[in-house]
Amino acid sequence: MATATPEVHAVAAPALAPEQPVVWPRRTVRTLANGMQVVLVESHTIPKFSGQLLFRSGNAVAESPGLADMTATVARTGTASRSSRQIEEELRRLGADLGTGAGADSSSISFGGLVEFATPLLDLVADLARNASFPATELERERRQQIEALRIERATPGFLAGERLRKVLFGAHPYAVISPSEEQVAAYTREALERYYRAHYAPENALLVAAGDFPGGEMLARIEQTFANWRAPCQPAPSFPAPPSHSGRRVHLVHLPGSVQTQVLLGNHAITRKHPDWLPLTLANSIFGGAFNSRLVMNIREQKGYTYSPRSSASPLRLHGYFSVGAAVRNDVVAATLAELFYELDRMRALPVGDDELTDARNYMSGVFSLGLATQSGLAGQLVNLYLNGLPEDYLETYREKIRGLTSAEVQAAARKYFDSANAQIVVVGDRAQVEQQAALFGPVTAYDAQGNQI
Repeated sequence: MATATPEVHAVAAPALAPEQPVVWPRRTVRTLANGMQVVLVESHTIPKFSGQLLFRSGNAVAESPGLADMTATVARTGTASRSSRQIEEELRRLGADLGTGAGADSSSISFGGLVEFATPLLDLVADLARNASFPATELERERRQQIEALRIERATPGFLAGERLRKVLFGAHPYAVISPSEEQVAAYTREALERYYRAHYAPENALLVAAGDFPGGEMLARIEQTFANWRAPCQPAPSFPAPPSHSGRRVHLVHLPGSVQTQVLLGNHAITRKHPDWLPLTLANSIFGGAFNSRLVMNIREQKGYTYSPRSSASPLRLHGYFSVGAAVRNDVVAATLAELFYELDRMRALPVGDDELTDARNYMSGVFSLGLATQSGLAGQLVNLYLNGLPEDYLETYREKIRGLTSAEVQAAARKYFDSANAQIVVVGDRAQVEQQAALFGPVTAYDAQGNQI
């Protein structure tokens, strides 16, 4: 006798629970007598702390491209009283982490460790900020490593696309340069690193942010004791030329002979974090291509299979911002990919976002924001964004409420302003013979080699 198959009933997924309120920890904000700003927030989850000492100067103000980054890297390798080996041994003894680096607008010393060793770790950070010695042997070692890294970048389509787009969007402005050339790195001198260091590693230019298992008052007293007698002049920020404006689409093709796929990247000028439209723009970007369930992913990844990981982003620098859309695709679908990118951009501009899609995007952004606050380093990072960019004091506390309050009309208005499809600049990195005719369907083509020379 046959056995009857049991009937299977679909079970509806349970509804999402209400979002939990964030209980904001106590924040201590002070400016020391020497001008250094200090921001501390208590986070008692684990007996550690995480922080950054930042300087509001980066590669954009350096005398040579990438010099601020090299200065930060070599500054970590020795001071007047500590050799590179002594620094590493001290960090191991403390069980601490410490790293340095620089971007376009800032330089940083990042650190973290057990709170019980906060005083010696802060002493080390202060020593690096005040007394870096720039050992010649360490500079040469870092120089060799960077030149090797640059040679790898010159064969990397994603890097070449990003470099070309920044040059196109920013022209004579320092933001146009994302990496030095081998020749520029070879020309770095110890004296140039010291000049940058003395001009910009100064307390009036500094912001110290820390989050961890400490009473704010006690940590502030430690920091004051460590940094209070630091005195150094700060060089004023220079003025920069305005980025060029663009009318109409143009294609900028970087020839990479023999490439089996093509990196497509398009972009236009946008805004900084301080602009009133920043949150509507970030929500519009999340819907368009900034999240894994975005329209861009559903279209050219899931439906058409052109690429594995398309992505769009709103990138805020201190003085200017830009919006970009990118994907690595097969050579034979470059034109089809560009057509879909512009279709989705124009759909965001022309049609309001539906309620369900808008709700999903708001939930996603609110959730990602909350996850970013779950660790001490994440909390410190959010505070860095706030104070480094001069955002309102209640920016973090009101973020989720403001995201949830954004309307479909506000998202569409942001897309119309900053998804500038009519004047987008298109970068294509691939084999010229295979992709130039496809790219030419979208605008006049200018071709370059991997070194940036027009061909």
